[in-house]
Amino acid sequence: MKNQADIVILGAGASGLMLASLLKNRDFLIIDNNSKVGAKILVSGGGRCNITNANVKPKNFVGEQRFVRNVIKRFDQHALLSWLGERGLQPIVRKSHQYFCEKSAKEMTDIFAKEISRKNIQLNTQIEKVEKVTDGFEVFTSKGKIKAKQIVVATGGLSFPKLGATSIGYDIAKSFGHEVATLSAGLVGFTVQPEQFFFKSLSGIATQVKIIVGEKEINGSLLFAHKGISGPAILDASLYWQKGKIEIDFMPTLNINSLKSSKKNISNVLGLASRVAKTFLEELSIEDKPCNKLTTDEWFKIEGFKTYSFAPAGTFGYSKAEVTKGGVILDDIDASSMMSRKVEGLYFLGEVLDVTGELGGYNFQWAFSSAYVCAKGLE
Repeated sequence: MKNQADIVILGAGASGLMLASLLKNRDFLIIDNNSKVGAKILVSGGGRCNITNANVKPKNFVGEQRFVRNVIKRFDQHALLSWLGERGLQPIVRKSHQYFCEKSAKEMTDIFAKEISRKNIQLNTQIEKVEKVTDGFEVFTSKGKIKAKQIVVATGGLSFPKLGATSIGYDIAKSFGHEVATLSAGLVGFTVQPEQFFFKSLSGIATQVKIIVGEKEINGSLLFAHKGISGPAILDASLYWQKGKIEIDFMPTLNINSLKSSKKNISNVLGLASRVAKTFLEELSIEDKPCNKLTTDEWFKIEGFKTYSFAPAGTFGYSKAEVTKGGVILDDIDASSMMSRKVEGLYFLGEVLDVTGELGGYNFQWAFSSAYVCAKGLE
């Protein structure tokens, strides 16, 4: 086992692997508790890894906007795609703006494997703590102590605990006096209150919606699930929800007034899947009859599904979450290098920071951008 290195990278996820790939001819060591690198990369995007997005802006992230802008602009989606292209990976575009690996996420980890010598990676090693010493740092692990001149914390968040996620990055940050913003599951489905249990009977059906959460408006697909509601629109909404009510328009393109004289049955004109429409009508105790036979009170009830307001009971939790909200607050991180303003030689990047991207490749872009900035800071 290698017991010292100039740079020790804690974590072999997206940000740690990208950083290592950029540290040409440097003495570094990656430590990870998993048995293989990029465990989360391999399962992301349905196994194809949503690498980045054609449209990357600070507004796509929850986090201090100036900090995010300063990091992203140093290594944006165009620079990332160029870097990957030089190494033989030409991502395919889905939904007009999301970039995925063509065959599988292994294409990404294969690139990192070619860039990083196996001798610089130490797996199956639990990181226990990091301490500052006179000439650098000491990393205490399940396999002994490792000395380093500089430490990079790229340990990720708490999501996907079955893939080895732990709180160690946050613990290290706190041990050096850094504040950690409240942690919670992000990009995750919502559980529902008893009043919304009828949603569960629609499990497996998706529908287009508009969601209002706080000051954020989100348009996209909602998926009814056996535990509550999920789907892309709900996952994005989870980034902006803390507690309290959200509002869902289940018929975002529908003009109710244009239907009132129709002779068609109401279930056929709401723009919803038949099963969804009939379930909603049953919930409202409204007979499925011609639109022109509905009463004013019945129309009022139906319009309620355009502004359906309720408070989620909670989320599906870290086991189903794609990311972790919160993290090491940015006030004490230098955006030009990712180094701690409190401890020289200590760096933080990727998901461990208090920056979270929306669904669509933004979190991988953040991991890669922050790794690039860190690599330049280590030069």
